[in-house]
Amino acid sequence: MYKINFDNKIHVHFIGIGGISMSGLAEILLGAGFTISGSDRDSSDLTKHLEALGAKVNYPQAAANITDDIDLIVYTAAISNDNPELMAAKASGKPMLTRAELLGEIMENYANSITVAGTHGKTTTTSMVSQILLETTTEPTITVGAILDAIHSNVHVGNSDVFVAEACEYTNSFHSFFPKYNIILNVEADHLDFFKNLDNVRASFRQFAENTSDDGALIINNEIENVSYFTDGLKCKVITYALHGEADIVPTDITYDEKGFASFVPVYKGQALERITLHVPGDHNISNALSAIVLCIEMGVDYECIKTGLAKFGGAHRRFELKGTYKGATVIDDYAHHPTEIRASLAAAANYPHNRLIVCFQSHTYTRTLSLLDDFADALSAADIVILPDIYAAREPDIYGVSSKDIADRLEKLGTEAHYLGTFEACEKFLEKNVLNNDLLITMGAGDVYLVGENLLKK
Repeated sequence: MYKINFDNKIHVHFIGIGGISMSGLAEILLGAGFTISGSDRDSSDLTKHLEALGAKVNYPQAAANITDDIDLIVYTAAISNDNPELMAAKASGKPMLTRAELLGEIMENYANSITVAGTHGKTTTTSMVSQILLETTTEPTITVGAILDAIHSNVHVGNSDVFVAEACEYTNSFHSFFPKYNIILNVEADHLDFFKNLDNVRASFRQFAENTSDDGALIINNEIENVSYFTDGLKCKVITYALHGEADIVPTDITYDEKGFASFVPVYKGQALERITLHVPGDHNISNALSAIVLCIEMGVDYECIKTGLAKFGGAHRRFELKGTYKGATVIDDYAHHPTEIRASLAAAANYPHNRLIVCFQSHTYTRTLSLLDDFADALSAADIVILPDIYAAREPDIYGVSSKDIADRLEKLGTEAHYLGTFEACEKFLEKNVLNNDLLITMGAGDVYLVGENLLKK
């Protein structure tokens, strides 16, 4: 594999440079003094930002963009094999890396690399860790899967040997990473279009656990089923945390304010630490915070910075994000797209002041919907009213014989009012007629369902 060395400033070309992850990696390399070019279908705020930093971006993608002066080409799985620029890149014989491979290579240039993995909570926990480290004198380099208010971006180019990254398991992408510090939050059945079953998901995470540096540490949720499968035989230090049950670090004396924000006293290896106050809702965020706390303790971060960073953290974009008020109803947007995430978000919503809970849920991919159909309905049944637009297909063709109506039908059988509405326009019209003062409306899903709430707020 092609090696990235920050002492060797080469010309790197990105096919699909406008994606949130690709643009972040391009910005990191620009900050390190590399020559950067790239292409995308259309101009965007992200590509304009890169151009302002000195990148050359071509629109649209074309074979002519692969020029002789390019040393390395980076591409993503989102680029189709018949893309003319990708075909020209392959024909050129130039070295090529996937986005994940490049991230792994960049990581190797930092002595203190940190990755956060798990089926759920990656973005939030990566953001928590980042917020804490930004309170220190350390200037970390950060790449995260959403906009973090503290840096007004999804990427921050620092000047230290600390690197923080979110690690996605899909297509085994995180096998390209060899971090010093590694967090595994949870391991559940997801991305079954690739993994096929839970056993394969678990095997993938076990391999990733083994990638942790021998002189580093794996921080892992002790509530993961048969957690020893992931930790047995590892040479690195293993530190456990748990919301319930025994672990190296646990929360005690948990209290909640009127918005469902928790405060708690962490107990680490039998010693009570100073109280932590969160400004993100839900028990799942206590769990996420525990992993961030113990990681930063292991790194030697001052506890005052940990307390302050977590107190300042108000969530990443699209993670139980307050959008505004419509007809006296609170509008929140949330990225939850797996039954476990939905349960966590709706449990957090239960502590939020409201009369009725209305959820506009856009399921994400046909394969996930089909494999978790009953589980989706069970999770969503915590709402008073559920409305459903069509499934967000993402990368998949509509060949699986499943639709959002199947979720609605199951919800009705469970006694929950549910409406399959198909289009966003129909969802907006339904909400215009039915939303009442003091309702809590959550737009939910990994696709573009946030537009429903945003469009309502414009009216």
